[in-house]
Amino acid sequence: MILSVHQPQYMPWLGYFDKIAKSDAFVFMDQGHYKESEFQNRNKIRTDRGALWLTVPVISKCPGRQKISDVFIDHDIDWRKQHLESLRTYYGRAAYFKKYIGFFEDLYDRRWERLGKLNVLITRFILKELGIDTPLYFESELCTTATKAECITELCLKMKADKYLFGSGGRDYSEEEKFKQAGITLVYQKFEHPVYRQQYMRDKDHFLAHLSTVDLLFNVGPDSRKVLELT
Repeated sequence: MILSVHQPQYMPWLGYFDKIAKSDAFVFMDQGHYKESEFQNRNKIRTDRGALWLTVPVISKCPGRQKISDVFIDHDIDWRKQHLESLRTYYGRAAYFKKYIGFFEDLYDRRWERLGKLNVLITRFILKELGIDTPLYFESELCTTATKAECITELCLKMKADKYLFGSGGRDYSEEEKFKQAGITLVYQKFEHPVYRQQYMRDKDHFLAHLSTVDLLFNVGPDSRKVLELT
């Protein structure tokens, strides 16, 4: 059994879903520490001028030590209106805009209190649209007691996983010996970013990679699964 884990991210990129698809089980690390200037509260979409960050403002206390599950959204800024208007502006003419915009209209019509819950709901929606049915779990529900590498090995043992899937950059911090001692084999993700038709794209050299997966959905729709080679 292959297990993978990751912090809940805001409108994650393609590699995030490739990782889940290649796993037999996936755990949201909602007890991990919130990190500023990463992808837990922001991601990028494509515009006619390049990439644009969509950022969810948060009330961050004790940076580096606050659990993701404890991060509240700051509503002093009307970020929901901004994000919805950005999607309408830059994807309004995309082939599958009408198919997906209803979800985001409902999403941004709701007042979200916690960042983690917002991120998980968006991730579940994208997983459904991509046809990925990997079972999902939460670190908070599995009651782990260890930290860092020990936490992951503990999760593997709890889930009866004999393999753990690291992201492509995992070799830099995987601490392989600890996994070996626990009888867990490490597997490393090999993800090659696909090129697909985008709004504002003149040719393949004008393609923008590492955007939110919503870019793929709005542009490619039901064929998104094929683009990610999940069939």
